[in-house]
Amino acid sequence: MSDIERRHIRSFVLRQGRTTTGQQRAIDALMPVYGIPYRTEHLDLDDAFGRNAPKILEIGFGMGDSTAEIANNHPENDYICLEVHTPGVGNLLKLIGEQNLTNIRIIQHDAVEVLRDMVGDQELDGVHIFFPDPWHKARHNKRRLIQPHFIKSLMQKMKPGGYIHVATDWQDYAEQILSVLDSEPLLQNTAGDYAPRPEYRPLTKFEKRGINLGHGVWDLVFVRKKDPQQLIQETLPQ
Repeated sequence: MSDIERRHIRSFVLRQGRTTTGQQRAIDALMPVYGIPYRTEHLDLDDAFGRNAPKILEIGFGMGDSTAEIANNHPENDYICLEVHTPGVGNLLKLIGEQNLTNIRIIQHDAVEVLRDMVGDQELDGVHIFFPDPWHKARHNKRRLIQPHFIKSLMQKMKPGGYIHVATDWQDYAEQILSVLDSEPLLQNTAGDYAPRPEYRPLTKFEKRGINLGHGVWDLVFVRKKDPQQLIQETLPQ
């Protein structure tokens, strides 16, 4: 595959955030333990965690506070967490160390390339995408992560019965996400349109502040249907 064929529009900008001393210390000490380097080969997820358990992919965890809380509350799951910004990676590693979390692994790389190169077909039990960059200017909307081609690639990686949970605080992005997910034939909405916030997703301090100011937040939870061929096979006499 040529470099041109592998190229794609990135859904993020590498902003120069300040990494604190504590975050850098956590990166130096814990990234070799809980970090997974990006590589263009399949990653054995069970081997990465040292056990067989449901695997949840989180795309863009920000500073990682919600990620750590979810992982702490659900030790039965393993969380593969993707983020490109170093301060956020450092902060989540710091939380991992403070809370002794063993069910998180971090890949500091672009989600599209990680999915394409490292995750096998039908390996994911769930996908979390909380507050992706809204790219609110119309001329930048094409950079939004939730696009039909990206969701189709996710369908390859998700198990039948697996779920995708997206949350956003931008109404026009919520409407686009709903349209994209509704249009994917392998997905079924768990609600009429938007879902109430599932209890496992904690409120962030920014979200609380927005709610207090009257801003909206939209959660969308869809489940992956079984492939038509799988349904046919299950209905055939044994």
